[in-house]
Amino acid sequence: MEKLSNLPNISKVLENELEQVGITSAEELREVGTESAFVRILTIDETACFSKLCALEGAIQGIRWHNLSSNRKEELRGFFRIKKLK
Repeated sequence: MEKLSNLPNISKVLENELEQVGITSAEELREVGTESAFVRILTIDETACFSKLCALEGAIQGIRWHNLSSNRKEELRGFFRIKKLK
């Protein structure tokens, strides 16, 4: 099992948050997916920001979140707005 901290964008803080919500490996993060992992994090950190959402997607793709495609960033931005309005 690959450690979460081996993925790009996964800091110790984010790794701890993921573990708190039941995601303990890179494989589990990939299975759960970006949006679902972010929703879980919101249950313990209602201040979670858009950058954290992008960090999760970048980790799953294996790239720095700054390098996400503009289309994917727009999809994530729409998802973020919806989740933060609730």
